[in-house]
Amino acid sequence: MDWQALRLSLELAGVTLLLLLPLSLLLGRWLAYTSQRFKPLVEALVLLPLVLPPTVLGYYLLMAMGGSTPLGRWAQDTLGLRLSFSFPALVLASVVFNIPFMVQPIQRAFEAIPRQLSEAAAVSGLGRWQTLLWVELPLAWPGLLSALVLTFVHTLGEFGVVLMVGGNIPGETRTLAIAIYDRVQAFDLAGADRMAALLLLISVAAVVASLVASARLTRRR
Repeated sequence: MDWQALRLSLELAGVTLLLLLPLSLLLGRWLAYTSQRFKPLVEALVLLPLVLPPTVLGYYLLMAMGGSTPLGRWAQDTLGLRLSFSFPALVLASVVFNIPFMVQPIQRAFEAIPRQLSEAAAVSGLGRWQTLLWVELPLAWPGLLSALVLTFVHTLGEFGVVLMVGGNIPGETRTLAIAIYDRVQAFDLAGADRMAALLLLISVAAVVASLVASARLTRRR
């Protein structure tokens, strides 16, 4: 078992959730309520990482974060970060390819909230942020939980994008999915079986926990 790769995968999933959740919450809510004419374009951009082949998405991200690009030079000179073939590269890539998995469930959850509730909250004197915290979020929580679980599981299992932008550096960019691929390439099927089974158990446990929690929240409502 490659525990180092497992730890790195869990760290990547945790950082991705922390960075992506606030952005997805605001964007998902805006998409649910807005009537702007360019809304379909924004929705198409949100879904783009879902339909692009992982290697294509990874290639363009790698080209954008390379040391010779403006973004790569700025990160190196200002922040002292190397964006290509590093853990920060994995984080940026993970945030991008997980956008549809986080934004879509949140958007659908806000769309399911009756508009009359928000209007009643405004009439009662609640501000926009108070309405979000006290009225909308408790009702949208099942969708938010689904978004968190989908993003977490998808991050653990992603292979193509991670390999393109991060390579296969032990302790820095080798995730559990890449470690499984390495074991298969080395004909260590027993090791690959153990890691694949662990990844399967974590994914199933996360999905089951999400379904149970959503059912309980629904019954309480």
